[in-house]
Amino acid sequence: MQTMNSQQLEISLTSRYRRGRRASRPCRVQRARWWFSQMRRVVDQAVDWTPSTTVRTEQTHLPLAAGQ
Repeated sequence: MQTMNSQQLEISLTSRYRRGRRASRPCRVQRARWWFSQMRRVVDQAVDWTPSTTVRTEQTHLPLAAGQ
């Protein structure tokens, strides 16, 4: 015959979750700063260009299947 345990088991997930989340926040902020720094660098190094007006675009027809 099995005996039942009359005590209640308590599991607290919120304290562990919050602690881990707070620990990862500085890492997320650091990665975001790095990412935006890279994007600013790309924008600063971008070359302005103007499309050539001498090139005339030509529309072509490409059949998708035989017989069209």
